[in-house]
Amino acid sequence: MSIQTLEPRLADVGGIPIARLLPNKGKQPIGAWCFLDHAGPAEFDPDESGMQVGRHPHINLQTFSWMLNGEVLHKDSLGNEQVITKNQVNVMTAGTGLNQGISHTEQSVFPDTGGSSDAARAISMVQLWIALPTDQEIERGFHHYPELPTWTEDSVEMILTTGSYTNVSGQHFEAPTIQYSKLVGIDVYFTEDGEVTLTLEPGFEYGILVSEGEIESEGKVCKQDQLFRFHDSDVADNESIKLVAKKGTRIMFIGGEPLEQKVLLWWNFVADNKAEIEQSIIDWNNGHERFGNVDSDMKRLPAPELPEGFKG
Repeated sequence: MSIQTLEPRLADVGGIPIARLLPNKGKQPIGAWCFLDHAGPAEFDPDESGMQVGRHPHINLQTFSWMLNGEVLHKDSLGNEQVITKNQVNVMTAGTGLNQGISHTEQSVFPDTGGSSDAARAISMVQLWIALPTDQEIERGFHHYPELPTWTEDSVEMILTTGSYTNVSGQHFEAPTIQYSKLVGIDVYFTEDGEVTLTLEPGFEYGILVSEGEIESEGKVCKQDQLFRFHDSDVADNESIKLVAKKGTRIMFIGGEPLEQKVLLWWNFVADNKAEIEQSIIDWNNGHERFGNVDSDMKRLPAPELPEGFKG
């Protein structure tokens, strides 16, 4: 079996450790999953404000936020305001083309700043982007998913965050999460030492992020904030992959059908051509109406210019 282990790019943003797994050293997206960060885990003192991400734009993508701990307030240019807490998903769709776009803010909230009464002064959050198929006319939108399909296999708890999935016992699950290409996402938590077998979809590419602990598969070990990456054809029987882990290990299993387009990323923009990114930089920095306004006094983040060597 050919499984790559990808190392993260590590950063500290406002006291929050960030492990970035996608994009990664020229590797292409996993299906349409083109960006993957694990923010945290981090705990905040009473005088700390936690995560504070000012007003910024997106194009040709969906932001997909999966909360493991803590609470974050989302505000966007469509007028949506939503607190996301653990085991919930937010999906924001920027739309496709130069007539579409969206902007938003993200900030930690606590019991005294708009969070729930038991909101933790902490954060652990998986943030992903999904590249939209640019041959479709897709409108902006925002969806919040407080309830998702949940089940247990032996001592392993599973939450289907997006897509459809049939487990080794033949049980079928469907998530309500909005999609524009074929994807799957599963949160997997080991409540005891044990193993789990995850089924694979023909033609999908796959990745496994370890957010806590470590896993072993086919003699390879993936540690916290590393990423296993493989294609269904890389697995011996093409139908499943077995993972072994100790109690407390948590992973995010993602997969998807490859897009039939180029996927370029710069700053907070995704496109299938360089010209569209260049125009979006100009539009955002000049306050174009396509990105709207966010009801927030948080700082507006300027878009950096494309470097000369950026390839379209």
